[in-house]
Amino acid sequence: MIIQKKHLIDHCGKEFTDTPMHTAYRTTGIRHMLRAIGLALLLALVIITQTGCSSDNSEPVTGEDYLLDTICNISIYEMTADGEAKPASKVQEDAEKAIADAFDLCAELDKTLSRTAEASDVSRINRAGGEWTEVSDYTLDLLQAGVRYSELSGGDFDITVGGVTELWDFHADPEDAKLPDADALAEAVKHVGYDKLEFDGNKVRLTDPETKIDLGGIAKGYIGDRMADLLEERGVTSGIVNLGGNVICIGGKTADDDFVIGVEAPFSDRTEIVGKIGARDMTLVTSGVYERKIEVDGKLYHHILSTKTGYSADTDLDAVTLTAEKGHSMDTDALSTICLIKGYEEASKLIEQTDGVEAVFVLHDGTIQQTSGAKFEKE
Repeated sequence: MIIQKKHLIDHCGKEFTDTPMHTAYRTTGIRHMLRAIGLALLLALVIITQTGCSSDNSEPVTGEDYLLDTICNISIYEMTADGEAKPASKVQEDAEKAIADAFDLCAELDKTLSRTAEASDVSRINRAGGEWTEVSDYTLDLLQAGVRYSELSGGDFDITVGGVTELWDFHADPEDAKLPDADALAEAVKHVGYDKLEFDGNKVRLTDPETKIDLGGIAKGYIGDRMADLLEERGVTSGIVNLGGNVICIGGKTADDDFVIGVEAPFSDRTEIVGKIGARDMTLVTSGVYERKIEVDGKLYHHILSTKTGYSADTDLDAVTLTAEKGHSMDTDALSTICLIKGYEEASKLIEQTDGVEAVFVLHDGTIQQTSGAKFEKE
């Protein structure tokens, strides 16, 4: 296992073609639907410019859903049926069923792992007041991985930061945006510490009753890995899972052609890219300070928070895109957040020392840097 983590902002994993889509679309609530439609239109523009797809490839079967607080897309190009690989459009019913089941798994895992879902394992641990709480195997796996990455980062990334994150509202309308109470934030920081998390089989507890877990920096990657596993079990040999920042490529676009993934330009509302990466059996995660932010008294505050101060981490990076083999979206998810917190110098050293992971960094001044093994083509 790659012992690191990152956030993947897929910038073109949605569907790598401008042909019509077979779409299974669900959303929750009018507000989410309107946000989803607006984002989908922006993504459509970016995807066409970000992907170089051969025109002779069969049209994919594509599904879209609003989950994990973002637009999620799955495109299947090829899958095995009756013992042979076939274009997804030839086995459309099987492909649509696989997509629907993958989205159902995503929703199920979100309900299990989300800090804000009242019945989730994470919420039950946070409310337990330090008592033991029995959790699912999924939750146990993710919590233990979260502790490893928290330790790897020296506590700069920490899954027990929930008491801090719950004080911030990065979804507030501009006129309602405000900073958390300074005293409350200072108190919350005192209770952050991954060493306060204990395990006994499938039972978990927090030794500090005021400590709270937030898996937002690692759960999306974990869910993406599980969705890709399901699709492959159903016979998918060529496809894309795009969770609005975490992109997983199953196979390539064809036997000869890789998928082409665009790396989003920071603060461009997903309408511009800074370059492209060829991807086959690969996971890509982009994390940026522009993803969720508010402006208060003329100053921008982003959602990558310092576990030491409770405020936005002081970093010279606008974004980082990490790549690794398929199956490591969770790892790259965590690592990307660590990179943003650490800043360019430390982050580049960390990734260079990590087998199987490469990075593209976009600094505040617009400079683009990449690790020695990155296969990145600038625009």
